Amino acid sequence: MYNLLKPFLFLFQPEKAHHLTITLARIGFSIPIVGWLLKKYYTVEDKSLERKLFGLTFKNPVGLAAGFDKDGKYFRLMSNLGFGFIELGTVTPKPQIGNPQPRLFRLKADEAIINRMGFNNEGVGALVERLKKGKPKNLIVGGNIGKNKVTPNENASDDYTYAFEQLFPYVDYFVVNVSSPNTPNLRDLQEKEPLTKLLTLLQDLNQQKNKPKPILLKIAPDLTDTQLDDIIDIVATTKIDGVIATNTTISRSGLKESHASIKAIGNGGLSGQPLTNRATEVIRYLSQKSNGKLTIIGVGGIASAKDAQEKLDAGAALVQIYSGLIYEGPALIRRINKALIK
Repeated sequence: MYNLLKPFLFLFQPEKAHHLTITLARIGFSIPIVGWLLKKYYTVEDKSLERKLFGLTFKNPVGLAAGFDKDGKYFRLMSNLGFGFIELGTVTPKPQIGNPQPRLFRLKADEAIINRMGFNNEGVGALVERLKKGKPKNLIVGGNIGKNKVTPNENASDDYTYAFEQLFPYVDYFVVNVSSPNTPNLRDLQEKEPLTKLLTLLQDLNQQKNKPKPILLKIAPDLTDTQLDDIIDIVATTKIDGVIATNTTISRSGLKESHASIKAIGNGGLSGQPLTNRATEVIRYLSQKSNGKLTIIGVGGIASAKDAQEKLDAGAALVQIYSGLIYEGPALIRRINKALIK
């Protein structure tokens, strides 16, 4: 079905196509018999798909990456497509409009996306209000938190701790995002000293709770081996629960799209198939260097069951998709889960 819709959707600017896709999905699932058939088709139920991590039970290892549903508007709808978990955000303390449009671009020849959204979201308060209404049964929901653009790095911890405290009663796990390339100087927080300080602060707050929640760190694919070694040390020191590898890349190497086209698009994080190998390399490096002790959620360029399996084989415990949905459609979730059963 998606293969029939995709040429039509690709006639629109990517951000408009995103909202149009959501509208069409809502219409489909609002018709009882159609919604039932769609859910039955996309959902794969099998005990062998279950994964137990961080004290949580994931009904399957395929999740929706952060960025698709920043404000918690769509996660109930998206849960019908067979995801084992859905990550909301990135959300910031205050609402912000993000970068000027256009800020989302397709690289069709590469089956890739460049985005410079800039943490556009309605603020953590709006997300909390939606989460208060509850979530679908057995769906694990994560909260991906970041800092506002206007907040200087020296005060970044205030933003992260505020978002953490506000979201704590409503999400199952947290992701600390210091790796987006679209907020000025944000990636400076990936350096060892500021990152250790931030994660220690969040973990101290976490451990004061009656039931602490898993905290993970989302890292960039552009880190050097030395920086990845630092990440392993930081995770061990702060005792957070794991990492999400990886975010988007600022690299433009090896693309099929013309140099002129890439230059015209400008800055932004690249995701999709050009990221496949690098993301897997990072997962494998972290897994091997930590002797398999580091829990990793693998994301980056997953467009097939084979891509997902490679990340799991490299050391990931779970996987997430986003750009793959744009080019392959929601049946990708079903194909991955079916293949994992086999």
